[in-house]
Amino acid sequence: MSINYNNKKFKPLFNSKNGEVTDDLIFEYQQNGNMLTCTYSGSKIKSGHLIGLVDEEGKIEMVYHQVNAKGKLMTGKCISTPELLKDGRIRLHEKWQWTNGDQSKGSSILVEV
Repeated sequence: MSINYNNKKFKPLFNSKNGEVTDDLIFEYQQNGNMLTCTYSGSKIKSGHLIGLVDEEGKIEMVYHQVNAKGKLMTGKCISTPELLKDGRIRLHEKWQWTNGDQSKGSSILVEV
């Protein structure tokens, strides 16, 4: 399965309680070759960016950094696995971990809008 995420937008369906992603947030993906970048912001995140690599099956290995609403810089890493929905949209199943702060792990689900 070859997936190109260029110009696709995703919104959260679920996030672990220890995450900062809220349902008002939109992830705006850009892809060039196998390199993926993204910007995002929402009520708990003033500004966030991610960069990652997309493999031949569409799985994304990424790192991210964001400034939260409290003015704190947060960093993390994530593996995102795609699922193609019957209507052609993509659902992303994510396993992530903070790389600063409490180093806790979590999961989230995003869906293409």
